[in-house]
Amino acid sequence: MTALTDRTDDRWDDGLIARSRPRPLGGTEEDAAEAGDAGDDALVRAVSGAGSDGGKSPAPPLSPEGQALRQRLDALRQLVGLSRTRLDGKTLAEAGRVLDEAAARRGLSPQHTVVAIAGATGSGKSTLFNSLAGVQISETGLRRPTTAAPIACSWSDGAAGLLDRLEIPGRLRRRPRETPEAEALRGMVLVDLPDLDSAVGAHRAHVDRVLALVDAVVWVVDPEKYADAVLHERYLRPLAGHAEVTFVVLNQVDRLPGEAADLVLDDLRRLLDEDGIALGEHGEPGATVLGLSALTGEGVGELREMLGQFTHEKGAATRRISADVDRAAVRLRPLYVADGHPGPEIGEAAREQFEDRLAEAVGASAAGLAAERAWRRNAGKACGTPWLRLWRWYENRRAPHTLTGLAALAAIGGRGQTVAEGPAEQEVTARQRVEQAVRVVADEAATGLPEPWAQAVRETAVRGAERLPEALDEIAVTLGAAVAQPGAKPPRPAWWPAAVLTQAAMTLLQIYGGLWLVGQIAGVLEPKLMPPVLLMVAGIIGGPLVEWACSIAARGPARRYGQDAERGLRQAAAGCGRARVLEPVAAELLRYREVREQYATVAAGGSRLSATRQ
Repeated sequence: MTALTDRTDDRWDDGLIARSRPRPLGGTEEDAAEAGDAGDDALVRAVSGAGSDGGKSPAPPLSPEGQALRQRLDALRQLVGLSRTRLDGKTLAEAGRVLDEAAARRGLSPQHTVVAIAGATGSGKSTLFNSLAGVQISETGLRRPTTAAPIACSWSDGAAGLLDRLEIPGRLRRRPRETPEAEALRGMVLVDLPDLDSAVGAHRAHVDRVLALVDAVVWVVDPEKYADAVLHERYLRPLAGHAEVTFVVLNQVDRLPGEAADLVLDDLRRLLDEDGIALGEHGEPGATVLGLSALTGEGVGELREMLGQFTHEKGAATRRISADVDRAAVRLRPLYVADGHPGPEIGEAAREQFEDRLAEAVGASAAGLAAERAWRRNAGKACGTPWLRLWRWYENRRAPHTLTGLAALAAIGGRGQTVAEGPAEQEVTARQRVEQAVRVVADEAATGLPEPWAQAVRETAVRGAERLPEALDEIAVTLGAAVAQPGAKPPRPAWWPAAVLTQAAMTLLQIYGGLWLVGQIAGVLEPKLMPPVLLMVAGIIGGPLVEWACSIAARGPARRYGQDAERGLRQAAAGCGRARVLEPVAAELLRYREVREQYATVAAGGSRLSATRQ
């Protein structure tokens, strides 16, 4: 760390303004820069008061505040990393700035506490600055604004890096008068800011820039402008979460007679409470409010004692960064937390509905019925009577001469365009069902999510469904159409050979009885009419009975075969839908759960820090 090197005699040239030459950069500055790249532990140790020697000696263990802050910074870093592809850069700008400022603070002196004195025109902040320093450093007078640029006063060496970060030039860096009171403030760097209500825009820019970088702020107000809207609306209210690194000083109490000072202080506390600033009363963490007179010195000693104790704790940087993390967490809350959302997941009911819609799209139910009919048709061909099979063969041969056959021939010849419109219409309907299924499951998964993550879930589902209809078409062709073809031959049951033999026996009875009867008619055989007639009747009646019994017996296996075909097609469609839609959506929900857990760590850390300090 670069130290401010004084003159060789370490004495002031005069008793009013300390005019020390700008100090050169030494080797320890490079050591600190190298230590700044050591990692996250170095970051937290730097802001929590560890590793003050630039890393040359072993750093002490982290304090509870430092450990809590390290967890929050790690969580915030992971949160930003996981969200970069889901949220725009402007949304994450505040969180990125907090991480950058925390990283910039890690390589700078942890033994110093940077405190800014801010106030409106005429509040007396420069007078208070000089009173704390014990020497006339910042110019005061009737001309407004008097302070045109930030002026710094350091009570000890080693703060050059901090002042470089604040962009305070060497000519505006001062040292206080060496007095016993100054020893109590060793380690503090006090910065006098321009007027926050200055008419010069550059002055206000200085104020905003430095306030974003210092460890603590002393707000100086006067009895006339302590309720100024610019002070409360632009500064105090937005920084309400930084109460533990905030001092509010009512200056010029010597101008208030009697109990008027107490009344103004009470009203000031009321305004601060309306701004949302917690007041450090009764030992609780919060802002410090007191009255003093920088001109007469009344109450300045009490403020000096408070600032000395505050600096000696060396925890201001940790508290400031923690407050910045709190504010960033509040702004990010709508992007990561959905109130009332039970949990980001795809419910079982939503999954079943999605799979049912895909099954409808590929025609799983119709394919199952077709498979059942094919099984029964195959059973009927094998177990039917020969005469019935001949009749069916004859019907198939004469089918082109029927109206149905003529319509089919017309369709083949191109004259039956209405027949060909059916598949195209079915394809459009199936695609619409797929799109509806994807849309419904995406809306179900995105219900209750913050809008950026809900949009990410919907986009993931849409991307996964781009080729889903074509994939389902292939499944329908390979599985559904195969079982629905009339020529398909399903597996045969165990009783199939017995039924075929029985049907063959019935046919043989008919033939044998018929030949016997013909032989009697021809006079070749002895005339006995009843036996051949009975044989023929038995065969004629037995054949249809066997066919009817086979059809009854085939119902169960045919139904199971159709159910198996429907189940196979349904499972294939569901597997395709899971791989292309459900799994990517589930992965997106898992990412959201991860970022929400990280956000919970970031947001919950503030309460843990307060409890640790208490």
